[in-house]
Amino acid sequence: MRRRTNGYTEPETTTLQAPPIVRNGRVSETQASAYGRIRERVQRRLLAELSPVVDTNDATSVRRALEQIFVETLQEEKLPMSRSDRTMLFEQIVADVLGYGPIEPLLRDDTVTEILVNGPYSVFIERSGILEETDIQFRGTEEVMHIIDRIVTPLGRRIDESSPMVDARLPDGSRVNIIIPPLALDGPSISIRKFARAVFDVEDMIKLGTLTRETADFLHACVQARLNIVVSGGTSTGKTTLLNVLSSFLPERERIITIEDAAELQLHQRHIVRLESRPPNVEGKGQVTIRQLVINALRMRPDRIVVGEVRGGEALDMLQAMNTGHDGSLTTAHSNSPRDTLSRVGTMALMAGMDLPLRAINEQIASAFDLVVHLDRLADGSRRVVNVTEVQGMEGDVIVMQDIFRYVQTGVRNGLVEGYFTALGVRPKFVDKIESSGIKLPPTMFNPAREYLRRGA
Repeated sequence: MRRRTNGYTEPETTTLQAPPIVRNGRVSETQASAYGRIRERVQRRLLAELSPVVDTNDATSVRRALEQIFVETLQEEKLPMSRSDRTMLFEQIVADVLGYGPIEPLLRDDTVTEILVNGPYSVFIERSGILEETDIQFRGTEEVMHIIDRIVTPLGRRIDESSPMVDARLPDGSRVNIIIPPLALDGPSISIRKFARAVFDVEDMIKLGTLTRETADFLHACVQARLNIVVSGGTSTGKTTLLNVLSSFLPERERIITIEDAAELQLHQRHIVRLESRPPNVEGKGQVTIRQLVINALRMRPDRIVVGEVRGGEALDMLQAMNTGHDGSLTTAHSNSPRDTLSRVGTMALMAGMDLPLRAINEQIASAFDLVVHLDRLADGSRRVVNVTEVQGMEGDVIVMQDIFRYVQTGVRNGLVEGYFTALGVRPKFVDKIESSGIKLPPTMFNPAREYLRRGA
């Protein structure tokens, strides 16, 4: 029995197999070849006829034109395909023309937080903090490079053998890192950190167990009292998400300037100036660094400066800003522990090229930062605030630090990490500053307590 759809007679039994799952770089050449030939024949005609038909900047019109040409092409070419195969092929061609090819569905999947393309035949994703391999494949290195060109060309960037690495940002705000051969030995590599459409608020983080209600209230008070806070942790531990939450505590009446490499912060206050660094153009000119933006921000009458991440010499300028009246600044840094955070900030400050002794740098750090909030990603993929640590000052050449709250892991049950978050019985030195801002903290806030936490609890 045959059905007719838009004038096209569709066979019920003959099906076109999609490319099989690729394992260890191997794929059925017969299936891939047949599928690729049909797809390329259809796509060549679609692309040849599309340009004069519609405005290619109008995605709705392009999709409508694609659908019409697609049906006509299948009818004229007499390509036998089932309904499901036809739908799949059409969506893949739409993704090639309007989107990012095979990874387009992953970009639309809100449960996927990271997409990792390791050459044409290996695509991994991250869901709920856990990496998993997908069945998605590219037709070859050329298709991966085609998608890379679609990412970098609109940004005025280039990537080739002479410039084989690039950081970019998709229109939706997702961060992209690309590295190609000869540096990437197994083919072009694409790493996409997706931009969260739904902004996490403090209630979401409490529900997920990232922090407790008491810790959230404490951090809220610290932000309101204009303490200088650095959020630290390893890659993909949730630093930017927590920075977003802390930034949401900033008062509406203040002028906030954000400085980022790739704009990710999603603040909703009324008086915000967003600054983003700029890489050099194809001629190697026009670069604007985070450090230049920090220096410029100091001339813009900021009440608060929020730096997405300190990575280099801008650390020194930020320390100087914090020590010259710009209280209440927020930033993030990559590190393995709270103490390592301050060591890395000191190292980055030395990268500014100023001939300063390490003790002088440490004195600036101890005077500038009030609090380090450190995150970690646990074995089950959950993100936790594991340390809230006060920077107390200097003793000799050493910066003195003291944990105020700490996460204690007690074990793993059914694959989920168990533990509790507790105060350590230490009253921070800056509590007087908080209370002088009119904020009263409960006297029991710093009493040790066993608050049970488990992922998803």
